[in-house]
Amino acid sequence: MTETSTSTTTAATALSVRLVGGPTVAFEYAGLTFLTDPTFDEPGVYPGRVDLHKLTGPALSPDELGRIDVVLLSHDEHADNLDHAGRDLLARVPKVFSTPGAAERIPGVTGLENWQTVQVGDVEVTGVPALHGPEGAEAVTGVVTGFVLRAPGEPVVYVSGDNASVDVVREVAERVGPIEVAILFAGGANVGAFGDVDITLNSGTAIAAALALGDALIVPVHAEGWGHFTEGVDELARAFARAGLADRLRVPVRGESVSVG
Repeated sequence: MTETSTSTTTAATALSVRLVGGPTVAFEYAGLTFLTDPTFDEPGVYPGRVDLHKLTGPALSPDELGRIDVVLLSHDEHADNLDHAGRDLLARVPKVFSTPGAAERIPGVTGLENWQTVQVGDVEVTGVPALHGPEGAEAVTGVVTGFVLRAPGEPVVYVSGDNASVDVVREVAERVGPIEVAILFAGGANVGAFGDVDITLNSGTAIAAALALGDALIVPVHAEGWGHFTEGVDELARAFARAGLADRLRVPVRGESVSVG
């Protein structure tokens, strides 16, 4: 494994983020277009150990997004992070990074161990820990990864993936150094697997994560479009305002580009 660089970014440019829906956002970074957790299906039900209900279709189609150079896939085992149309898209994307398990299950996927760094053009992509629930959740919810991106002249970007642990966010921040933009998967997802314990960040834990991230601007995603989310982005925004952190929040609008920086 390769340790991530500890150098900081200078004269960073703003990041332009487009929200497709749920956990799916596209953004331009160092001349490449990145896409997180592809979900492009129309509303429907996904049977499983717990049925997942998709309530809202995508604001943009893959064709409307144009060329995608890199997919950052936090995990492949849940339909709200990779649905049928999202799986079809993976075969057309030059680089797809995810967990080692996803690499075994999906041809063409590159699995990243925690803290492993790979180079794509001018971009360093580092896999970082994520925990999809409380301690020991992996046995139920599976292994998840987050990502950190670095490139000359660009902000350091953290993509949390389906992580519920503030301790994990704190570890990432301490290990990689200053983070300028954090795309946090929120929504307080809960399917009853651990009682009242959520399996993604909720308003309270997202605020704690923001504090652990220093001055990073926070882009909340994965907080709408599915029936198992317990909180929407409006609730999160109100909580950030009450905590005096409203100036740190950049809420993306479905289908539109939002400048973060």
